[in-house]
Amino acid sequence: MRKARLFANGAIKAAIQDDTGALIIDNDRRKNALSLAMWRAIPDAMDWFHEQASRAVILMGAGERDFSAGADISEFDVVRADAGQARLYEAQNSAAFAAIRNAHMPVIAAIRGVCYGGAMGLAAAADLRLSDDTAVFAIPAARLGLAYPADAVEDLLRGLGRQMVRRALFTGAAFRAEQMLACGFLSEIVAPGELEAQALLLAQTISANAPLSVASAKLALLAAESGDDGLLREATVLGASTFESSDYREGRAAFREKRPPRFTGG
Repeated sequence: MRKARLFANGAIKAAIQDDTGALIIDNDRRKNALSLAMWRAIPDAMDWFHEQASRAVILMGAGERDFSAGADISEFDVVRADAGQARLYEAQNSAAFAAIRNAHMPVIAAIRGVCYGGAMGLAAAADLRLSDDTAVFAIPAARLGLAYPADAVEDLLRGLGRQMVRRALFTGAAFRAEQMLACGFLSEIVAPGELEAQALLLAQTISANAPLSVASAKLALLAAESGDDGLLREATVLGASTFESSDYREGRAAFREKRPPRFTGG
């Protein structure tokens, strides 16, 4: 059964089918650039996926050309006209990054065309990233006289590595998919025309596994990357809960009976 919800007057679209969700940035006439309303909508959309018990979410741009050109600079004279507004705007950016980063389920960024600025921050906050060979990546903040949000820099450091993140932030230069694969930012590059199918296959593979097991792994990874002792304790408790779960019983039964398991999340 397919369910869908529109946010930001349809510029952010959320849909879920068979436990797999899709979060679509839809501003195709502006290379899927994100307005302030769209930034604000992303946490609401992720909350909706949680309510629907989605097991994996694909993050992508609408159309056949671009992931996203990042923040919609054309509205900066209104929404970032002074320092106070700029700080509020950046807080909305950070809330969107956190909603992706801290989601209970894995988020997969499927990237084609431009992935610039804040859009690269969204991709960096995702758990897995794949692209086709049209993808181009850049962080032009230094060319606009802006600082990139510090929490997003953390995600970029984890994704790009120490040298490439410095090169990206200091120069504002654009990088091809092959360079992003080489530094570890991408898990794979797929053939043109196969991006959505490969992202869906990956999401469905994740969705077929035990939700508690996947959520426990994600939380443990967040704890390890952040060095947060509180998160580590939460991850330990959640991991221990799998030992008494119905899905653990189902996994053992399916192994004995030589059949695919049917996990419910319990």
